[in-house]
Amino acid sequence: MRLTGLPNVARYPEAEVSRDEEAITIVFGGLGPEQAMSVPLKYVSGDEEAAELWLMARLQEIGYRVRRSETP
Repeated sequence: MRLTGLPNVARYPEAEVSRDEEAITIVFGGLGPEQAMSVPLKYVSGDEEAAELWLMARLQEIGYRVRRSETP
């Protein structure tokens, strides 16, 4: 999975990640209105939970404050 087109971390420092049966969703919050991105699971190869955890770790490395949510 490649991360492209993410909102500016200075303006949207919060990232909430959730996964359901169809997609992994990221909701970015901060100074502007929330922005959401969704990745259909059909594009995630391998273990879906591992992909979600990798995504959370990568977002944190970039500088977002990340939390996991149960619902998208």
